Formats: sequence, structure tokens, C-alpha cells
Amino acid sequence: MNWNPHQIVTRRLFVGFLFALILPGAGKAFEAVAAPSVSLASLLDEMVDVESIARWPVLPYTCKQASSYDRRRVAPDKPGWFDNDDQSQFIRIEEHGGRKKFVMLDADGPGAIVRFWLTTNDRKNGFLRIYIDESDTPVVEYPAYDLRSGPVQPGEPLLTGHPGYTRQGNGGNTSYLPIPYAKHCTVTWEEPGGGNLAGPRYYQINYRTYPAGTPVKSFSQDEYAAARPKIERANQLLSHPPKDSAGNKSTIDQTIEPKASASLDLPAGPGAVRELAIKLSTKNPADLEQTLRSTVLRISFDDEQTVWCPVGDFSGSGVGLNELHSWYREINKDGQMTCRWVMPFGKTARISLENLGNSPVHARLEAVTNPWKWDDCSMHFRCNWRLQSGIATDPFSDWNFIRATGQGVYVGDALAIFNPLKSWYGEGDEKIWVDGEKFPSHIGTGTEDYYNFSWAPKPLFQTPFANEVRLDEPMTQGHNTVTRTRNLDGIPFEKSIQFDMEIMPWKHAPLDYAATTYWYARPGATTHRVPLPEEAARMISQLKKPERFAGALECESMKVLAQSPGVPVEQQDMAPFGADFGNALPRGWSGEAHLLVESTQVGHFVEIAIPAPDDKPKRITLFATKARDYGVVQFSIDGKSVPSTYDGYAKRVEPSGPIDLGIFTPKAGRFILRAEIVGANPAAVGARYCMGFDCVVLSALK
Repeated sequence: MNWNPHQIVTRRLFVGFLFALILPGAGKAFEAVAAPSVSLASLLDEMVDVESIARWPVLPYTCKQASSYDRRRVAPDKPGWFDNDDQSQFIRIEEHGGRKKFVMLDADGPGAIVRFWLTTNDRKNGFLRIYIDESDTPVVEYPAYDLRSGPVQPGEPLLTGHPGYTRQGNGGNTSYLPIPYAKHCTVTWEEPGGGNLAGPRYYQINYRTYPAGTPVKSFSQDEYAAARPKIERANQLLSHPPKDSAGNKSTIDQTIEPKASASLDLPAGPGAVRELAIKLSTKNPADLEQTLRSTVLRISFDDEQTVWCPVGDFSGSGVGLNELHSWYREINKDGQMTCRWVMPFGKTARISLENLGNSPVHARLEAVTNPWKWDDCSMHFRCNWRLQSGIATDPFSDWNFIRATGQGVYVGDALAIFNPLKSWYGEGDEKIWVDGEKFPSHIGTGTEDYYNFSWAPKPLFQTPFANEVRLDEPMTQGHNTVTRTRNLDGIPFEKSIQFDMEIMPWKHAPLDYAATTYWYARPGATTHRVPLPEEAARMISQLKKPERFAGALECESMKVLAQSPGVPVEQQDMAPFGADFGNALPRGWSGEAHLLVESTQVGHFVEIAIPAPDDKPKRITLFATKARDYGVVQFSIDGKSVPSTYDGYAKRVEPSGPIDLGIFTPKAGRFILRAEIVGANPAAVGARYCMGFDCVVLSALK
């Protein structure tokens, strides 16, 4: 590719522009900036100024999001609110010289792009172009998805990727490099040759808009070159956060008995907590997971309680102790959890740890405070928590993280999920309403996309503003924890904010969601989120081993001896079709799985080997599956037909109950079960000829 220096900043900008960000960091290497104008340099200063997030913006702005969300979503009370075709949706399509340009963003300034996420499948050809201030020449132009992964390298621009973001060449790509513009910004996608879309294109662009008249120095090659030292310095700081341990240190170091608490009054203000480190330990290490949930952190600033959250959730760990390295929080392998949110207060601050559990817990907490100039821009740090167990997933729903009123800035969240199925839970999108909007100014393309990855599930990863720290099973069964914090993409609100996440899994089963929300607000702000001591104290959900019928031989584990050519035969998870699916039968499927045979016509068959414990005759009882697209089956054992056929049709997916195949004597240590499609129920729909076999029970003759 030829790189036109008037159209692109540098190839190194291209490498860094689009990939998932930075590694943890904060510090005072840059002085806090209260610049009279906005520029690339001022935004970089703001990004690494640890105090800026705790003050109402000196230059006010709104933060919104352009994305490829399904455009059939128009209102909660209208059809299509949960439609999920969140790809290749653009503002419009323009044609220039026979070439199609797909417009992602078209925003009036003054403003700045502050986060850019996108992904696709393996068709990665295409070009992204950013036009500023109504110029016909793009200020940035590069081939999309041509990104490298790996650790930050010295001298690289601000953003880079990390191992684990890709799966079969696919992955979420995220940039936080600020792109300011004075008058206008347009972002377009173009396919090679300028034709129609060659694959799905998913995107999210977070952008600031400043009040009219705010002076903004637009992004340019010259501005980028001048900012290189700041970019490289920011890379270093964000990759290696300095420890801010200087100041007054106040500690709790004691054993807290069940249903008791320990409290700490900080030195009188005005001041600010600069660092808060907590480490919990238990006599039995196996109790630590529950202890991190049932030990609650409470903080009051200026006689107003603004933090109530289990310690593990507050730290971003979710359930259990999970290593985390990010811009605002860090969890080490030794169990120390460190929070670097700056927390100002005018007069007083009190920190408490409350043990809601049933066993003693030893707690060590250290708070580092320094002076703070309290003024009208100062805000209190706030953290709220919500847990709901057994959330129904049919129908889909919007699950609320938080609603708040007052003046403040939303700065992040952590989401801990318990998923009982080996199936993706997170098709749902975030929806964020600011100051009473009729339609959310932030609406996304998937839960994993909000947290900066894609094509879930993914391995664990660490970046400064997004992390996945727990994933029990590759297909998300068990506990999962993801977190995202906001920096330049923080969301200011003058009156109110509402954050919802759709509950939208691939398969239906009750889910547990625990959301921790982080925000700053001026004194007097309120939220409907209240302390939930019973939920924090309740036992954490655990995966239950699937029940197996007495004496059951699982069909999904049996050897398939023969099958009709081209007919798929595979194990299928049947847990989604249990009680939550409307089945009234007290027992579902043995082992919560069966052997699925996707036959499509009369004559299709499968033969499986049933192992025999000895050479004596046995009564063979089969347990199978019924469904609307299942056929009529003829069984035989070792070539001898069972007298009656079996009709697999039912109005819903359900277990068949016992099917008596008769008495047979094994040969060579096994029985050969043959199942052949011989017809279909007149009411059957779809494929009409599928078969499903759960287990076999062999009974000795009396």
C-alpha cells in the first residue's frame, strides 16, 4: 500500500490507532491541565492526570456513541427493541466516482473521538478514513484490521494490542488515541474496489462534543508529530503505573468477627484518598471466595455514604480472587487489592469493613491521603452494587446496572456472571440514557464489545481500561468477570443517568448477574441502588454435577459403529431444555445431555454399541428425546427388530420416559442398537426426522 503523507499521520499511527489499549498506569508525570483549549496534547495530559476524573470537567462536554446497532430498535415499547442484527448498520451510504462510502460517524464539533472499537470476521480487507473540518482529504487513512498484537514496545504510539484478543484471526480492536476536531468529523468505511460490503462490520465510536465556541485545535500530522513525546511518555506511564504511596497512611489491621465491623476515620479534610489497599485472609483458604463477597466496604465522605460494595466486586475481581492489572485498580497474586481512584472530600471521611459472613476474617486496609483543594468542581467518588440470582432469560430483558440523579460523571463498571450452561451468555447490548433522553445516546453491539473484545468467549486479558479476569470454562459456563473503566470516554450527566444491559444468551437458563458501578458526583446526588446485605451474605452459586439416572449408560458416550452418510451424530447439551423451558416432568435428561442424530429422511439410521457388564440376558430400557421435528423410529438389537415403533414427536422438547426394548443376550460383551427412521408424525415440523437418545438402563432378570 502507498502511504500518502498528506492523508495519514504515519504508519506508526496506523499501527496504534485501532488496537486494544494500553496497560495500567497513572501518575503525576504530567501536571493537571486546565487548558483554555482542547488539543491532542491537552487530551493526552488529561488522560494521565489522576485528578482530572475527580473534578467536573473544566471544559464541559457530552459523550455519545455511534455504533452499528440494529436500527429496528426505536423504543422499549415498540417491536424490535431486542432485535440483534448489530452489524453493518451505517448512518448512510455515499457514492463518489462509482465508489461506495459507508458512513460510521457524522458529528458536528467542536469535539473529539475518544474511543474506537470495531471487529469483523476473517474478511478484513477495507479502509477506514477520518475526515476533519469538512475537508475532502482524510486526516487519517489506513487499511482496517492490519494490526499487530503483543506488548507495548518502546517508541510505539499510544495504543497496542495484547495476546488473546484474536480467535481464528478475529478479534475486537480498540483505540483510545484522541482525535480532536474543531468543526466537524466524518468517519467512513470503504471496501477494496469501492463496492458492496464483503463481510459483517461491527463498530462503536465514543466521541465528545464541547459547547459551541470551545477552542479546539484539530488533529493533524503536525499536531501528531509535536505530541510524540507526550504519546511515548503516556505509553510508559500507562504501562507501568507509579505507586502513589506518599502521604498520610491510615490502617485497619485486625480480625473481624462474624456480623461485626471495623472502621477508620481519615485525617480531617479537605483531602483526598490517593490509594486504598485491602487484603483479606481466612483460616481456611477455601473460604476466601465467599469472604470476598460477604465482606463489605463502606465509605462515607462528608457524612454521606457513597460506597457500599463487597470487597471482591469493588476491586473488579467479581467472584473469588482474580489477578487484575488496570489503570485504576490492581489485584496481585498475593491477594492485595489496590484501588487508585482519587477520592476527594471536603471535611470528613470514614472507611469501614463489615463482615456479613459466618467466619472470622483478618483484614488489612491501608488508605493514603493527601491535601486536596475542595471547590465547586470537586466530586465525591461513588460505588454501588447489585446482585440478582436466577434471572429469567425468556423473554429477553433490560437489566439495570444503575439509575442516578444529580451532576456527575459515569466512569465504569464490573460485571460478574454465573452461567450454568456451556453457551454464550452475552449477546445483550448496553443502553445508556443521559439527562432524560428518549433514546439512549449509547447503545451497543454486544456485551463483549462493550468490554473491548469480540467473538466471545475469549481467554483472560489485561488492559488499562478493560479486562476479563475470570472465565471458568471456554464456553463461559460457570463464573465470568469482565470490567471496563472510563477515562476520556467518561460520561458526564447534568441531571440523571440510566445504565441497562440486555439479558440475551444463546440458550435459556437462569443467570446470576452482579454489577458494580463506579461514578463521581457533586454532593447531594442520589441513586435507587441501596445496600443489599442479604445478597452479599448468601452463598455463591456453584455448578451442580448433572444428575445421572441409577444404572444409566449414557448414549452420548457410546461408540457409534455406523451411520447414514452425511448425517451428523453428536452430543447435545440438554440443560437449556429443563424446567426453565417449561418441562413439568420431575426428571430431565440423565447427565443433562443426549446423542443427537440429525437425520433428514426415511431410511437414515445410526448404530451404537451398548456395553454389557456380563454375558447374561438383560432387559434393555431406553430413554430418548421427543420434539416437534423428531421422527418415527424402528429399533433393533443385534439385528432383531423391536415389535413396535417409537414416535419421537412432541409439541415441545421433552424427555420420552422409559422405552422397553425387550430382553436380549449380549454378544462379544455388547449389544448393538440400531435406530432407523421409518416415518414422521403428521404434526411434525422442520426436518421432521431427527432422533435423540439419552441413556440405556440394563436390568438383570430375576
